[in-house]
Amino acid sequence: MRMPVLVAVLAGLLATAPADAAIFEKKPEASAEEAARLNLAAVTIWVDASWGFRNQGAANSLTRAHTAFAARGYRVQDVQPYVENNDLVGFFVTYQKP
Repeated sequence: MRMPVLVAVLAGLLATAPADAAIFEKKPEASAEEAARLNLAAVTIWVDASWGFRNQGAANSLTRAHTAFAARGYRVQDVQPYVENNDLVGFFVTYQKP
């Protein structure tokens, strides 16, 4: 799926489900806890890469998110980088329960 289409789809989902939009604003541990509590089969979060060092900082943030979700029984389904003006901004990461 092309990035503009993915962003448009995610924006549409957020617009139709404002209660679920809060999951994008939380730390990975809180998002994983909420997804598990709500018994969601799949969840997509935003992992920001624009703060600090984009290479190691982004890798650390992804590892932290993956660890938080794995501890609650989720597996990585997809990782989509979001690039704006040739700069990495972050990642949309989808986790799914097997």
